[in-house]
Order: sequence, then structure tokens, then C-alpha cells
Amino acid sequence: MTMRAIRVHRPGGDLVLEDAPMPRPATGDVVVRVHAAGFVPDELEWPGTWTDRAGRDRAPSVPAHEVAGVVSEVAYGTTGLSVGDRVFGLTDWHRDGGAAEYVAAEARNLAHIPANVTFTEAAALPLAGLTAWQGLFTHGGLEAGRTVVVHGAGGGTGTLAVQLAREAGAHVIATGRGRVAGLAVELGAHEFVDLERQSFEEAVGPVDLIFDTIGGDLLARSAAKVRPGGALVSITAPPPVAPEAGRAVFFIVEPDRAQLAELAARAGAGLLRAHVGAVYPLAETGQAFRAKRGVPGKVVIEI
Repeated sequence: MTMRAIRVHRPGGDLVLEDAPMPRPATGDVVVRVHAAGFVPDELEWPGTWTDRAGRDRAPSVPAHEVAGVVSEVAYGTTGLSVGDRVFGLTDWHRDGGAAEYVAAEARNLAHIPANVTFTEAAALPLAGLTAWQGLFTHGGLEAGRTVVVHGAGGGTGTLAVQLAREAGAHVIATGRGRVAGLAVELGAHEFVDLERQSFEEAVGPVDLIFDTIGGDLLARSAAKVRPGGALVSITAPPPVAPEAGRAVFFIVEPDRAQLAELAARAGAGLLRAHVGAVYPLAETGQAFRAKRGVPGKVVIEI
């Protein structure tokens, strides 16, 4: 049996809609009938796109590792999910993604979607939501009453970090380009720093946590604004300068079903909203990848 899928056959190659084999689930997997998928613009450059965990070539590759859909098959040894469940989550970076009609994924990396959350909204949550959660709480230790700066508050991760930090009782200072100021404030930021018009150093006093999604010179300059005992957490690169009497953390997001469930519960309760900047049909996945860098929020592919 075959399905329709977006595949890329070599690094730098085109994203092509074509027939592909139906996924075969391994022990602990489920097969998901994909309704929507999210992606990272540079994932086609990652080693896992082209090799499996043993280092063997696995091209052609299906991109888009954030998925939302309905369980259509449950493999032997799989627990916690049933056929017909609405689920969302991450697929393994070394396996095919969700830009296809079906995808096989580890059940432990998926969680249930609340009834009042759409597949498109859910597909925008897994990677950005887990990154925001882990940056703020797992690595940043954010607590109520603390002050946090979110660099890049208009992006997919930044928009969710602003909401999670506000809901946790923190004072939230968002930064970014001026065009996202209204969005950041709408999502819960108490203050906004327009990095195109204001000096970050002059606009912000000492804070407890800086969560960086931008990198570059801003990351290096941010260390000086972290209070003793605070943290500078980055997803772009290891901070080149550590805060005095504070922590410098660089991390790569990890799948986590319990954290996905926390995100889902907040989304279902209206406390967390993924900002979907654009939606493309499966056949226009290549265009979606090209457009992503200029679109605030997440770009989602609907299947």
C-alpha cells in the first residue's frame, strides 16, 4: 500500500509530493493519520534527516516532525493510546516526519488533544511548546514573582514562552521587532522592548531569567542583566558569556509526554494559544518551508 507524502531525495533537493510506502510501526509505535504538521525551517540540514540512528542512509526523507492527527493503528507492545484517539507530539528526528498522509511515531512521544483544540492548533504546539516549557521551567527554574525576559517573543517558541511565563505568575519582558509588540502584549507580556529602536541594556534592569531564541550578539550581551542566582538559557548556541554568580544553559528540546499533556491542558482551558502565522496544503510544503523565516509564529501544513 502507498500514501501521498512530501519527500526530499538529497540534501539541497526539492520537496516533492509523490507516492511513498505506508509506514510500518515498530514495537511501541502507533500509526497516525496526519491532519496537520509543523516543521523547523532548517531541519533539512540536520544529520537525522539523512541517516538513521545507526548512521545508515535513509533517503528519501519525509520532513515535518510535529504532528497532529488520529491514531489509525496500534503496534504490538504499545500502551496508553487506542485507535481513534486524537493525538499530537513529536516524531523521531531520525525517522520520517508528518508531511504525509500517515506517520509512524513512538506512542510515548504523543499526548491527547483536547476536544476544543483543532489539529492545526495542536500541530503548532509540540516543538515550540516543549522548548518553551523546558527553557522556562526545567532549565530556567522560573517561579511566580520572578522577572523573565523572552528574546524573540514573536516567534513560535517566544509566543508560547510569553504565555507560559505570564500564567506561571512571572513578570514578563518581551523583546523583538516592533511589528510584534502588539502580539506580545496581547499574549501577556507586561513590557515590550523594540530591539530595532531601543537599547536592550538601557531598557531592561536586572532580571532573574533570560530565555533567548535569537542568539548572536544579543545573547552575549544578555549575561550582564542576569541577577545573582539567575540564569541565561539559550536554544540557539551556548552562551559565550556566563552571568556573574548565575548559570548559563544551552539545551536541545527533548520529547516528553507529561509536558505535552501540560501544554494540552492549558490549550484546552484557553490559557495557551499557539500563534499560527500561516497554513499551507500538503502540496505546497516547499513553499511553506521557504516562507517560514518571514512569518511570525508557526507555519502549519494541513493534510
